[in-house]
Amino acid sequence: MKAIVMERNGDAGVLTYREGIQKPIPAQGQALIKIHAAGVNFVDIYQRKGLYPVTLPYVPGLEASGTIETVEGSTAFKPGDRVAYTGHPGSYSEYTAIKTDRLIKLPDELSFVQGASFPLQGMTAHYLLHAYRKPGPGDTVLVHAAAGGVGGLLVQWAKHLGATVIGTVSTNEKARIAKETGADHVILYSKDDFVNEVKRITNGRGVDIVLDGVGKNTFAGSLEVVAIRGHVVIFGSSSGPSDPIVPNTLMPKSFTLSGGSLGNFTATREELFERSGAVLDGIKERWLKLRIDRVLPLAEAAEAHRLLEGRKTMGKLVLTVRD
Repeated sequence: MKAIVMERNGDAGVLTYREGIQKPIPAQGQALIKIHAAGVNFVDIYQRKGLYPVTLPYVPGLEASGTIETVEGSTAFKPGDRVAYTGHPGSYSEYTAIKTDRLIKLPDELSFVQGASFPLQGMTAHYLLHAYRKPGPGDTVLVHAAAGGVGGLLVQWAKHLGATVIGTVSTNEKARIAKETGADHVILYSKDDFVNEVKRITNGRGVDIVLDGVGKNTFAGSLEVVAIRGHVVIFGSSSGPSDPIVPNTLMPKSFTLSGGSLGNFTATREELFERSGAVLDGIKERWLKLRIDRVLPLAEAAEAHRLLEGRKTMGKLVLTVRD
């Protein structure tokens, strides 16, 4: 089969398009998935750079959609079923073998590109807004990178729950997208100090929830703008790892600081079913909309990484493996 392989850590140039890779053989309880589309996410970049160590050589990608070619020892799925998944390595390829209890049935009304766009980012948005402190009317939520893949879904979901949403972005075009997505206030942090702006918008009170997937460039400010008894969740580091803090700094405002990683919130089949179902329901009901920035062929995985790493996207990046 064809696949993207990296044999060392480094910049996007280490991603090599290869043919003649051994096609996986499914074990008992697994399905062989013919991949049609693969999602591109920041976690792929972290693995490529070595921030999240993986065993080399390695086929990147943790999210995809496709059809089942064969299945071993499961009655829940059959050959020909359309499915999606996240959390399983090797999606930058034509085939993968995965446990059937990690599969999500893909509704007929969703394309394979859409199927590769919702699992990781959609379920991330779900747990960030439900597992720590669920916002509602009267709450204010700050979403960093509000025009990104996860950020855009967080804005829509927080608004659906009745919260007031403040988003930060880096460009005027991203500000426009964040407003269209539903953010009540958008701060262009490349121009304005977001700490001062958040304090101005909230009359000095701060925000109840901060959702920070940016890390180094925003984390210190996130701690400054959280309200008394508020909640900060750090779930990514697109600008680099956040600087350490002294735990006692949480005391003056009695706020809570949490870390988030999707795998810990979809560890069981029941959790996976609950979160994926909530995302698909939102899409079906049309209050949750997927924003796909662009679609590139599998062979251009390196370019996809450069675009995402360079903060040049507004929404989801998808690699197409086959028509």
